[in-house]
Amino acid sequence: MQARLSQAAALCLAAVALLAASAGAEEAVVKVEGIVLRADGGFQPRDLPRDRFAPISFHGRAEIAAKGGGQPPALQKAVIDFDRDGRLSPGGLPVCQPQQVAEAGTAAARRACAGAIVGTGRIGALVDLPGGPVPIGSPLTIFNGPRQEGDPSVILHARTTVPATQTFAIVVPIERRGGAYRYRATLEVPPIAGGLGALTHVGVEIGRRFTKGGVSRSYLSARCSDGILQTRGRFTFADGTIVDGSVEKGCTPR
Repeated sequence: MQARLSQAAALCLAAVALLAASAGAEEAVVKVEGIVLRADGGFQPRDLPRDRFAPISFHGRAEIAAKGGGQPPALQKAVIDFDRDGRLSPGGLPVCQPQQVAEAGTAAARRACAGAIVGTGRIGALVDLPGGPVPIGSPLTIFNGPRQEGDPSVILHARTTVPATQTFAIVVPIERRGGAYRYRATLEVPPIAGGLGALTHVGVEIGRRFTKGGVSRSYLSARCSDGILQTRGRFTFADGTIVDGSVEKGCTPR
């Protein structure tokens, strides 16, 4: 089953996407099949140069719920395309290898790859246990990851403890592409709690300033060449629902 979203609906899911350069500032709500999505987010600054890239930071939050309450279908895959007017610049940052954090809790992982942190946040999920759905949560850390066939990546790290300890160190490749969209990020969501869990919340803050060779740099940057920034996403859920769509958000060229 496929549901085609309006721009507002696509915004709900774009907030889940790490590195989004075009999220809006007001909460958006959409209902698709048995799924209710709520999200808000934003990037700063909104006024950007027309013909050169300037540093930005991003914050976003998304909630996934079942229409009638209880546990929603599990998100299995997210594919996000990002506007050509956004740019990712990981060069000069330390790289965190997934094996460095694959067995670590949050504090230990952040110590092990401190220089590679590009974002933080929190995730939440519901786990279907015999007594009913149980909410679980974890801090989320986003690390600059190793190259994947020459393209950049990030590592998403989290640890849950219900019904047993499970550590996630998910490599998300970010493929450089031609055309209207510069990057494509592909997130394969692993089973939570042996398949008993479903993601319900993602909140992120992404933005890293650093110095390389005496030059100030930004992990995220953007320009405003045509007055809009675009994001396109496709999201696959365990019940067969596929949600896709695009959003255009205005920026002010200067």
